[in-house]
Amino acid sequence: MDEQQEPQERATGGSPGRGPQRPDSQEPGGHGPLAGFTVGVTAARRADELGTLLQRRGAAVVHAPALRIVPLADDTELLDATRELVARPPDTVVATTAIGFRGWVEAAEGWGCGEALLDCLREVRVLARGPKVKGAVRAAGLTEEWSPATESMAEVLDRLLGQGVSGHRIALQLHGEPLPGFVEALTDAGAEVVVVPVYRWMPPEDLAPLDRLLDACVARTLDAVSFTSAPAAASLLSRAEQRGLADELLDALRRDVLPACVGPVTAVPLQSRGVDTVQPGRFRLGPLVQLLCQELPGRARVLPVAGRQVEIRGHAVLVDGELRPVPPAGMSLLRTLARRPGWVVSRADLLRALPGAGRDEHAVETAMARLRSALGAPKLIQTVVKRGYRLALDPAAGVSHAEA
Repeated sequence: MDEQQEPQERATGGSPGRGPQRPDSQEPGGHGPLAGFTVGVTAARRADELGTLLQRRGAAVVHAPALRIVPLADDTELLDATRELVARPPDTVVATTAIGFRGWVEAAEGWGCGEALLDCLREVRVLARGPKVKGAVRAAGLTEEWSPATESMAEVLDRLLGQGVSGHRIALQLHGEPLPGFVEALTDAGAEVVVVPVYRWMPPEDLAPLDRLLDACVARTLDAVSFTSAPAAASLLSRAEQRGLADELLDALRRDVLPACVGPVTAVPLQSRGVDTVQPGRFRLGPLVQLLCQELPGRARVLPVAGRQVEIRGHAVLVDGELRPVPPAGMSLLRTLARRPGWVVSRADLLRALPGAGRDEHAVETAMARLRSALGAPKLIQTVVKRGYRLALDPAAGVSHAEA
């Protein structure tokens, strides 16, 4: 893995295209750029931090850890790899994550071979994937030889291959799962690779939150779902397959629920299933949130209706910039009307858009009354006697009936 392991937040900076903003910055209407949107968070580590960043910008957050990280302090595989390296030191050690490197040293100390491991590492060249890893290496009393500016494992691989690795022995500190293609490329170039697995990804002990998030994705009550590790994405896909919801989840992610990944490696499990993702230019929590601040409002439907500007978001509507929360039934009706703005939609069609409404068209009238009340502007939706309802689209709006 590379960027997916430890995305580091930078608290400052604003939404791309909106100029610099503080983390708690607000739009002109007094709300954050993510107000009215619901974002799923699958992270196990630093989920509170990511959730706080999203909430500061107005988002509703649904958190469900898609995995748990199990330290391998008692794992024989890690112990065997450590003893092997102490007995026969490598030429190079690649440290991929700060938490993983610290965990390795701490585990070795628990086994009574901590000093022997550090003595071994002092005599070899150490490559650190990024600044946090570099800090962990130095905190252990070691000095890294090099660290890529991009914090990308691809750049680490390019450097190793460029310098030549034939006949070299390379220790690779892993964190949870193998690096796809990394080990193979080194061995194909003639290197001997010793993997050092420090942590293991496991499914969450309590699957109920993950199931709720999965159901929300399928029901399209989430506007976006964020991923900060490839194992989290793989875990959500795996759970969907176990529940027979894989096709529904993939359809939702391809069409309606925006998958936002912290970087390209994190996106691999999704892209391998034909799901396009969005990714920030820098592999950090801050840029990931800023990207959502740009993407989600950009996906909202904006219509000129009855002399007002109406922006339809996930669970709320902006009416002339004022945030108006709308009940789920009302949002279903509004989205149905907005598919063909200005056209009359029959009560029967609106009834089909109401989940669990049955055959009683009175449910449409009740939900419509609540929708109008929530919008605070009853004239936005017109009743067409004996026919149904329509959005009162402004005549000069320039919105064709083919749109939506």
